[in-house]
Amino acid sequence: MVKKQKNKAKSSPVSRGMIITVAVIVAVVAGGVYYIWNDAIPVNVDHPVFATSSNVYILATHNDQGYYYDEQSTKTGKKSISSTNVDPAIHIPVGTLVALHVINEDKDTSSDQDLNIDAFNVHTKHLKYFEAQTIKFLANKAGTYSYYSVIHPEMKGTLTVDP
Repeated sequence: MVKKQKNKAKSSPVSRGMIITVAVIVAVVAGGVYYIWNDAIPVNVDHPVFATSSNVYILATHNDQGYYYDEQSTKTGKKSISSTNVDPAIHIPVGTLVALHVINEDKDTSSDQDLNIDAFNVHTKHLKYFEAQTIKFLANKAGTYSYYSVIHPEMKGTLTVDP
């Protein structure tokens, strides 16, 4: 006599829902790692720099005399904007990771603004009114470098990387 075997459905300890959940978590973690890795690569080097960046805020605007850059300092923990710091000279120690925040605050003429530092491959896009862009770069070579605007050639300043 042939015994019939019953096809019992074996219950797996890993359900389909659990597999989907794990796959979603892995995808989110991989995306986060990819974002952090790419965000850690400054524009002037080809490898990640995992350091706390020094924030420098540059406001692009104008007055009766013409267009100019103004620096907004947060080094003392307080925000202080001074219109006397026109086309400011910025001093940074060598080896500093800099997060340069450029903000177009020219509300009167609604002119586009930009900022360029050729020595560190820093080039913002053309910023509309109240548009901002942050560019990270590594101040890896000592010296004095100029920054300037292509749109408004009278806008300029100096960046000094101190040894």
